[in-house]
Amino acid sequence: MTRAFLFPGQGSQVVGMGKDLAEAFPVARAVFDEVDAALSQNLSRLMWEGPEGELTLTENAQPALMATSLAVARVLEAETGKRLADLGVAVAGHSLGEYSALAAVGALTVADTARLLKRRGQAMQKAVPLGTGAMAALLGVELSVAQEIADAAAEGEVCDIANDNGGGQIVLSGTAGAIARAVAFAPTKGVKRALPLPVSAPFHCRLMQPAADTMADALAEVAFLAPSLPVVINVTARPEQDPAKLRQSLVEQVTGRVRWSESILHMANSMGIREFVELGSGKVLTGLVKRIAKDATGVAVNGPADVDAFLKTL
Repeated sequence: MTRAFLFPGQGSQVVGMGKDLAEAFPVARAVFDEVDAALSQNLSRLMWEGPEGELTLTENAQPALMATSLAVARVLEAETGKRLADLGVAVAGHSLGEYSALAAVGALTVADTARLLKRRGQAMQKAVPLGTGAMAALLGVELSVAQEIADAAAEGEVCDIANDNGGGQIVLSGTAGAIARAVAFAPTKGVKRALPLPVSAPFHCRLMQPAADTMADALAEVAFLAPSLPVVINVTARPEQDPAKLRQSLVEQVTGRVRWSESILHMANSMGIREFVELGSGKVLTGLVKRIAKDATGVAVNGPADVDAFLKTL
């Protein structure tokens, strides 16, 4: 079966993630140790012991989620004796998960990825003063209607579509006033639910331009290699293997829309992918796959039991 590997984004973090992998597989423990060393921070202890509030901070959650995803990927490679490039035909990651995907297929080193995500988290948090930006999820809405809502709610402020997650789930991002107007206006356009999200900054909108500028400088300082598999990138929903274009896509991604629904549909319809395997914490992307690509299968590989179950399918 044609397979792609998916890497989750922020929101999938949970205290304890990756601990059972590290205890069961030395190769997983090595990933966490490498990330701790790269950041000069005992991130793994925070991941496994909490407190949850500190783990949820953007600058911690982003490298922590990447470390967990990379640990799972390295375990699969060690247990099969094969690279991800031998087990699948493409990779994709949701927002910060794109960094995880790039590291998993060798475009970035794990250490560079950890440092980039730490800096990304800090830059995104600093880009907009706390309380002046917001995000909201619209459930049961088509993309075109969500755009109408965003345009109507803006009133000279910023109200952008941040994520097209598929299955009728659209996330808006922008100034707090515009997002509040969008939530109030959405029911008049037939939206089933519109709810503010508990986030610390308005990600993936024009307000994040200062963070994009910071990441352009940070990304210019690290080496990019050609990945061993095509990476279906957020900003275009198309596969890419050119290092220069991958680097630029990570800059554009900070302010750009996460075209997740389009990405999954392109992999399913144009690349013939029928099995999507989510590597890391949680099962969010697996659930979205099942809503977007009806004929595809989705499975999440989080811990040792998931690893064993997945290996039996090969």
